[in-house]
Amino acid sequence: MIILGLTGSIGMGKSEAARGFHRLGIPVFDSDAAVHKVMRRNGRAVPRIAHEFPDVVTAGVIDRQALGRHVFANPASLRRLESIIHPMVRDERDRFLKRMRARRQPLVVLDVPLLFEGGGNRQCDYTAVVSAPHRVQRARVMARAGMTAEKLAGILQQQMPDAEKRRRADFVIPTGGSRRQSLRVIRGLVTMLRNAPKNRHRQHHHG
Repeated sequence: MIILGLTGSIGMGKSEAARGFHRLGIPVFDSDAAVHKVMRRNGRAVPRIAHEFPDVVTAGVIDRQALGRHVFANPASLRRLESIIHPMVRDERDRFLKRMRARRQPLVVLDVPLLFEGGGNRQCDYTAVVSAPHRVQRARVMARAGMTAEKLAGILQQQMPDAEKRRRADFVIPTGGSRRQSLRVIRGLVTMLRNAPKNRHRQHHHG
């Protein structure tokens, strides 16, 4: 089974690319959805978060805005939160991979926003990054509700620069043009990876 890691900075069109793979019948593990799952009402992470941040949980529900305020400008709080959530998301991912292997899937996609930053690329046979011109990225993100230039700057600071991601990735999926154009690239990638050799550089991805 070939594991393709899919990543990209905020506003680059990663969700759209993930939907493209899904439409072509490729199973996709969405790490953001896994985060939501463990943090939703009575999710696995709730008791641990309630213990660490008592004022953000009421009746089994996390107040995401209050939690966001705790971690936004506080690296130590963010690390505490990540130490709770990341192992749970890894468990979800490992269960997904186990299920897919049992079904003898030839190709699966791990959709992970901070793939390179978190070292998740070491679990992948190949990696693909979605990329669009900076002005397109900025316009997309600034159109989101509640987004400010300060917030965007803070998010980008936590993410590896797009140029570095493109350098590290095996494949680049351009998302600055039409949806059809991106889907054509994804379709070509799927065809190629279904016949690709396995485990080309897992564990030592580009040094």
